[in-house]
Amino acid sequence: MPKITLETIIQSDIEICFDLARSIDLHKISTAHTNENAIDGTTTGLINLGETVTWEAKHFGIKQQLTSIITAFSYPNHFRDEQLKGIFKSFVHNHSFEVKDENVIMMDVFIFESPYGILGEIFNKAILTKYLTKLLADRNKIIKEYAETDLWKLVLNRK
Repeated sequence: MPKITLETIIQSDIEICFDLARSIDLHKISTAHTNENAIDGTTTGLINLGETVTWEAKHFGIKQQLTSIITAFSYPNHFRDEQLKGIFKSFVHNHSFEVKDENVIMMDVFIFESPYGILGEIFNKAILTKYLTKLLADRNKIIKEYAETDLWKLVLNRK
């Protein structure tokens, strides 16, 4: 199974970074180019342990839906989302946060498995892993931008 690991250094409070990473509203902003929209479950605000969200988006020219659930949650250091239904055979996405030298280290570990056996494996190597890495890296840039400025106040309801 392919594994994507990303580390992002953010100059902000760990709580802000953690909440931005689980914000449905920020996710919509960071994936606007795919017309991603939350259509069921937790569709706005912050997602929590045991809650689900169904996303509808267009990837590779195909409209698709994906439902994930938060299966682990330890505020403000870690949460995990896993696919319940969708195009992948499976995926697990761990989001970890730690403070180091007055910065927040945000770590993403995304492990996925595509359907269709050997054809899925070829697609992973040729296209999908690179595509997903860019999607996650672009999302992390938005989290960093919002966390390091006052933009976070637009999506998190606190002062």
